[in-house]
Amino acid sequence: MSRTVPLFLSVTPGDPRSITRQITDGIRMSIASGKLPVGAQLPSVRGLAQQLTINPKTVARAYSELASEGWLDACQGLGLFVAAPRQRLSEAERERRLAMALEAFSAEVIGLDYPLEQILDRISATLSPCLNKRSA
Repeated sequence: MSRTVPLFLSVTPGDPRSITRQITDGIRMSIASGKLPVGAQLPSVRGLAQQLTINPKTVARAYSELASEGWLDACQGLGLFVAAPRQRLSEAERERRLAMALEAFSAEVIGLDYPLEQILDRISATLSPCLNKRSA
């Protein structure tokens, strides 16, 4: 049986994303980058809530969202585990979410006045570990 893998997540009160969103985003990135391998057991709701000093209901909401999206598998009485990769969303939904993410990103970045090349380099550096891991 799998051991619980520690999650190195943090939540930031000043972040414009909700705490639930910060948790789900952090876990998605950990799975996509391979830091959380398939079959790894996540900390319990109570354990992660204590680690992050937040309400357990917030962690439960984040875990529930990730399980419903197919990132996690819930095993009754055993806990939550990283699910095997599979297509989680329809092509139309994937396209819709990509468009929304790019629109939000563009709106945030446009006022920072960086050259396009520098923005693209940073995006590439951020995404490459995740995307290269998935194609390997």
